[in-house]
Amino acid sequence: MVQPAAAQPGLKNPALARAFAALGDPTRCAVVELLRERPLRASELAAALALAPAGLSRHLRVLEQGGLVAADAIVGDARVRLYRLEPHAFATLADWAAAMQAQWGDQLLAFKAHAEGRTRARDPR
Repeated sequence: MVQPAAAQPGLKNPALARAFAALGDPTRCAVVELLRERPLRASELAAALALAPAGLSRHLRVLEQGGLVAADAIVGDARVRLYRLEPHAFATLADWAAAMQAQWGDQLLAFKAHAEGRTRARDPR
């Protein structure tokens, strides 16, 4: 059984784990791609993705719990909600990816230096 993100030992950023878990589904990624263009109503998202409203509702709930989307009530019709991306959540993901990229760059440079040093040590010239 998978532990909730907050209960996993050693996890420094549970919000990051929730965001990645929410993005772990192709339908939810498609929702995010559509919302990159502009905020949309749930009915517009369901139509664009050819999903039943109930199925889309489950995906939207996971995206909201992951902190990736938010819903705003539309003035004049409290039943309709407009879904939009949460920029701070994506900034957190981008920061994490940049840190990972920098770490891998550092590790690759260290490996290259190690490999070149080892090659020079064996080179009889």
